[in-house]
Amino acid sequence: MLLEGKVALVTGAGQGVGQGIALALAAEGAKVAVTGRTLEKLEASCEMIRQRGGVALPVQCEVKSLESLTACVEAVISEFQGLQILVNNAQEVPLGTLHEVTDEAFTAGFESGPLATMRMMKLCYPHLKGDGCIINLASAAAKRWDMSGYGAYAATKEGIRSLTRAAACEWGDEGIRTNVIMPHATSPGLKWWVENRPEEAAEFIASIPQKRIGDCEQDIGRFVALLCSEGSAYVNGQTIALDGGQALLG
Repeated sequence: MLLEGKVALVTGAGQGVGQGIALALAAEGAKVAVTGRTLEKLEASCEMIRQRGGVALPVQCEVKSLESLTACVEAVISEFQGLQILVNNAQEVPLGTLHEVTDEAFTAGFESGPLATMRMMKLCYPHLKGDGCIINLASAAAKRWDMSGYGAYAATKEGIRSLTRAAACEWGDEGIRTNVIMPHATSPGLKWWVENRPEEAAEFIASIPQKRIGDCEQDIGRFVALLCSEGSAYVNGQTIALDGGQALLG
């Protein structure tokens, strides 16, 4: 088991990509703190982990609140006496054209994205030193050939990428690795998009060389587990697209 003896904290793990990552980390032996806003969803994710023989802790948390983030980290340390893996997944998404996205939506995207990511990294930093791994989620939306309708969303995600690179450079010699993944996965948000924008979604999927959207656990979660393992000990400060070959990162 790649992560036996490790403790992981995954935000937004009540469903979708976060849930898939939590399941995959637990399958490799990590104890997982499953965090998010809706307790019922967190408990459902934890029950899935326990049914497979894993250890999980549901922690209700609002990522836009520093007080809530602080309490979340404290609860995890109190329960598991340590922390080696942080996955910043939760974020509100400000989608729409520049005229459509309101100040309130963009602010929420920033507060739940770059600001929450920076806060969580700083809160977890003392516990991650020596043997820590941070995985932040960004999006290949910033690499789209046509940015119409995705500018505000991509802007918040690119902020996360910059913070990730800074952490990788500033904390690398303290035993903390920090990387970004850009996943395409069958999350509730993507399913909503496919149902509500079927023509755009069909064109999007056709542009993926593997012609499919990734599975939250098997394609995204299992790679995250590998990235957190000793086999990836020299991977730091990188952005990795988990998208079937669609994005060309330069």
